Amino acid sequence: MKYNVTIGLEMHCEISQTNTKVFSSAKNGYSEIPNSQVRPIDMAFPGVLPVVNKECVRLSLMMSEILHCKQPEYMYFERKNYYYPDLPKGYQITQNTPPAPVGMEGYIDIEREDGTTFRVEIDNIHLEEDSASMNHLYDTSTIDYNRSGVPLLELVTKPCLHSVDDAIAFLEYMRAIYQYCDISEADSKKGQIRCDVNISISENEELGTKVEIKNVNSFGSVRDAINYEVQRQTELKQAGRYDEVEQETRRYDEETGTTIRMRSKVDAIDYKYFVEPNIPKYKISSSWLEEIKASIPELPYERKAKYITEYGLSSYDATILIKEKAIANYFEECLKNEIEAKTAANWITGPILGYLSKNDIEIQNCYMTPIRLKTITEKIKDGSLSSKQGKELFNLTLEKQQEPVDIMKAQNMIQISDEETLQKVVNEVLEENPDQITMYHNGKTNMFDYFVGQVMKKTRGQANPVKVKEILTEKLK
Repeated sequence: MKYNVTIGLEMHCEISQTNTKVFSSAKNGYSEIPNSQVRPIDMAFPGVLPVVNKECVRLSLMMSEILHCKQPEYMYFERKNYYYPDLPKGYQITQNTPPAPVGMEGYIDIEREDGTTFRVEIDNIHLEEDSASMNHLYDTSTIDYNRSGVPLLELVTKPCLHSVDDAIAFLEYMRAIYQYCDISEADSKKGQIRCDVNISISENEELGTKVEIKNVNSFGSVRDAINYEVQRQTELKQAGRYDEVEQETRRYDEETGTTIRMRSKVDAIDYKYFVEPNIPKYKISSSWLEEIKASIPELPYERKAKYITEYGLSSYDATILIKEKAIANYFEECLKNEIEAKTAANWITGPILGYLSKNDIEIQNCYMTPIRLKTITEKIKDGSLSSKQGKELFNLTLEKQQEPVDIMKAQNMIQISDEETLQKVVNEVLEENPDQITMYHNGKTNMFDYFVGQVMKKTRGQANPVKVKEILTEKLK
């Protein structure tokens, strides 16, 4: 039997583009030095009071607008009370009870690769402080308070997704929005994005028993966790073991590729929310909301439409280019340097992204800048280089970390287009291969490519292949 799969997501994204934390004056930034970016309030010392970071609120309201949410008339925060070692106060400052969240009852439309769209319904998006981070070692645990108080946006969808591909498409687009709006780097390697995944399966349109998977740290792991959990629940139901599909919290183990039970979750945990008394309520003015709305930058799908309509790119190429802001910015920098749009797109979606993936680096750190890429594309365009030589020069530029023109001189990498020179080489090839000429005239036309290959071999790949073919065609008549 095929079961109906329902997925709900809770996406946590750190706001990384503010100077300080959400309620603290400590620096907001990634650091590998533990406990180097803290203030007394982050450590919950007595007598300290939170002060709201206005920029965090502004960015939160911007996301609320993008998600077509309703904004509250008054902004306030609440205390979520629970004890855990990474939460020194014994409570988290957050937003939970309506109308506290910065956004409620919204939606966003997502495009699939096949061109169709689907709508994701948003339950709420709220602003809160992150907890400290814990590292569990063999015989001890350590706490790093750098993350304590880092501004965190939690986006909660309704249970409205029905495939793993749709879930990943939504998460990838949301990450792109955070980047395009300069809200967050949204780098999972730095722990800036985490997901909780809620999954249920049923034999009809009704929701089944919800299983929650906590703190999945990458989109690849989200995909694997969903696939595993759907399979696990399906096998239990097909075996008649319905009682073993229970409401519980599990975690995803990347080493084994499985989800592991953490605890049962029959009832919602009572966090005893109440209004944070040290942060007064304040009114969100309509003029400020209008100002925030007007400041929303060009979003990924808007860039995609522009790339297709103005630059004539395919939907496939445009989709790849907009997936990350840094890639889109690189492409637009290529256009400013007068590289043709299709040429730039071909190099970026092919060799450049391949190089970045293989070497695990970001495009902004890549030696192949748009200016260096222009040098290579111009040499191919004016006939100084063949396409093959262009790719070779591309690889050598990255390998040697030297300017393309310097490599061309050192390697004597100039395409031969002079007709008189090419005539001599073609004549030599034909004189050396009389039998192959006979075979060609007897109908074995693939010998033409053999002749071209011999010319390229004699010129060490420097002959202009277009001109070589023109000369060969005339000579073989």
